[in-house]
Amino acid sequence: MTTPESNGERARSQSTGELFKQLSEQTSELVRQEVNLAKAELTEKGKQAGVGAGMFGVAGLVGATAFFALTAALIALLSEGMDIWLAALIVAVVYAVIAGVSAMLGKNRIKEATPPAPEQAINSVKEDVQWAKTQAKSSRT
Repeated sequence: MTTPESNGERARSQSTGELFKQLSEQTSELVRQEVNLAKAELTEKGKQAGVGAGMFGVAGLVGATAFFALTAALIALLSEGMDIWLAALIVAVVYAVIAGVSAMLGKNRIKEATPPAPEQAINSVKEDVQWAKTQAKSSRT
């Protein structure tokens, strides 16, 4: 196990060129890891956005299909006991409620996927930058 003191002693015994080479290698590795993390995070958010968009599609499809297929039958059924305009109004309100609930569910799914920025990767990069600053300071002393 290395201690901060042994790391500092080792850094002092290395040339500036060697230190910059190590810094370059470590930075390259960190960048590769951050890019991979960002890819994974964006893939997951993309999947969530796709599910939310699919739910919006379902809401539209169900709303249109139900409107065309059931409207006539329900209005005809309800008009047996009331004026036809009232029957049509009741059917329209029921369809509006179904479409509204589906739209809200889809909106919630899309909201979970936003913002599409890779938040974990951004936070990790900030930590890496802070670490690199600390390493640079310790190698100068």
